[in-house]
Amino acid sequence: MPASPSTARAINDRFALRLLQQEGPLTAGQLKQLTGLSRPTVADLVDRLTAAGLIAVVGEAGEQRRGPNAKVYGIVADRAHLAALDVRTEGVAVAVADLVGRVLAEASVPIDGDTGTGPAVEQAVALVERAVKEAGADRLHTVGIGAPGLIDPAGGELRDSSGLPAWHRRLVAALQERLPEARVSVENETNLAALAEQRDGAARDRDTFVLLWLGHGTGAAVVLDGALRRGASGGTGEIGFLPVPGTSALPTSTDCEGGFHSLAAAAAVVDLAVECGVPVAAGQEPSVVGVVRAAAAVVREAVGRVPGAAPPDRMPEVAAGASPSGDPGPAARFLDALADRIAVGVASVVAILDPGCVVLGGEVGQAGGAVLAARVQDRIARMTPLPTEVRATTLGGGAVLRGALLTARDRAQEELFAPRER
Repeated sequence: MPASPSTARAINDRFALRLLQQEGPLTAGQLKQLTGLSRPTVADLVDRLTAAGLIAVVGEAGEQRRGPNAKVYGIVADRAHLAALDVRTEGVAVAVADLVGRVLAEASVPIDGDTGTGPAVEQAVALVERAVKEAGADRLHTVGIGAPGLIDPAGGELRDSSGLPAWHRRLVAALQERLPEARVSVENETNLAALAEQRDGAARDRDTFVLLWLGHGTGAAVVLDGALRRGASGGTGEIGFLPVPGTSALPTSTDCEGGFHSLAAAAAVVDLAVECGVPVAAGQEPSVVGVVRAAAAVVREAVGRVPGAAPPDRMPEVAAGASPSGDPGPAARFLDALADRIAVGVASVVAILDPGCVVLGGEVGQAGGAVLAARVQDRIARMTPLPTEVRATTLGGGAVLRGALLTARDRAQEELFAPRER
């Protein structure tokens, strides 16, 4: 059955808005060319979208022509403002953006583990309110939150999880209460990181891949045929609970110690570096990112892959660990041992899903870069007959915030750009 004239107009309007969002400001002539619509139809939709306050004239075309230059139309970016939150065990980061995704303000605050639930929630909400004010926004249309733990696939709520701060669950309700006009949603942090890697990062050319998150903890996100998979209970990718060899116990339903978490989480990685003889500056709490980054820099410099790389001894978190002859020594042993551990988890994922591509994400994946990714890929090639490319993240720890912002923008545009009968 053919669409009614009003439905056809609504569909054309949404198509034009999507083009303006993807391509940037366009003239009516460019819209005609890209949509294939007639000139009168494009003129009508431009008038409708302008009257609705969704687009406006943002300039004129620069080409030489008789008569006035063609008007250039763009989405009204301040029609709606969005916020994205990256909620971690140790703090919160927030970004406020306009409807086209341009970031207007960013802020973060550490939250100590001894902070009570009420004060922690208040710190996080106050951070959002300050960022909104700094961005010059009157109110928020959509808020996207990335948090560790399980998300209930039915209600979209963060489930109570042992080992995670109680203020995580309270924060969502508090934001909805303080921002009653905003649409607030929460998603698992690793899932959001995978969406960001697919849209803007290392997996842009992949419809099927797995993101392995390596940071304070471990996690995984599964994208199959372009769709994010969450599982029956929202737990797809909880790889920290995966039983693996090399640990002294088995994980339990309430504690992932003894699982893959015990091999590849931040504390275990730092301990591994010390075991491999990577010297850590006395009196300093070693940063897992600094340890891995410094080791990778030593190896890269030793093999000459990155000429002119910054000397690793300028990194305060860890000494280079190289001999005077340039032998990478402890650094290479550490990265080899770390790759062995990571490959145990990756091989399990590959055997079940055959994704063809695994992205090493998070701060540790970024710090190890191509050096660590190549070592993991070499081990996977020996452990499974399934061809698997291992890539390093291009977004690192910022992928969660980026994914939350992309999700918030998509939801806001879905509502504002939705076809309406006229």
